[in-house]
Amino acid sequence: MEQNVKKGEQRVPRYGRVKKRKLSPDAVLGSEMVHKFINKLMFDGKKSKAEIIFYAAMDLAKEKLKKEPLEIFSQALDNIRPQMEVKARRVGGSTYQVPIEVSRERGLAIAMQWLRDVSRNRAGKSMAEKLASELVDAYNNIGGAAKKREELHKTAEANRAFAHFRW
Repeated sequence: MEQNVKKGEQRVPRYGRVKKRKLSPDAVLGSEMVHKFINKLMFDGKKSKAEIIFYAAMDLAKEKLKKEPLEIFSQALDNIRPQMEVKARRVGGSTYQVPIEVSRERGLAIAMQWLRDVSRNRAGKSMAEKLASELVDAYNNIGGAAKKREELHKTAEANRAFAHFRW
């Protein structure tokens, strides 16, 4: 059964859950959340470049807000973390957008993806500057990522009638 697995490759079980791997905290701020975000920010496996961009953005955000970088980052993520999301469910030939509650972990993962994507699409000089300004906006509960959260919550609220299709 295990002979088809290449060295270093992991198998995904057909049934059951995959165990969560514990991430080590990042070297500078000592936070697992920061480590996760740097991994999401990474492009083409260039982790050192992602770290340089992130820490430069945190320095810029620290100058703008005059607060601790970890406080800025965690507050920004909490502000843009969604409480609800919609999932497509197919019932009797029709597809419904069914609102479901989001776990804290999933909410943080979605918030990190939104922060990364909105920063990449933002107008600005460097990625560090774009990320810093989006972090400041998210800290103040404005900006593109906060707008995405509001749109998602509106969609979930509009489709509340289909909540009984949740399973």
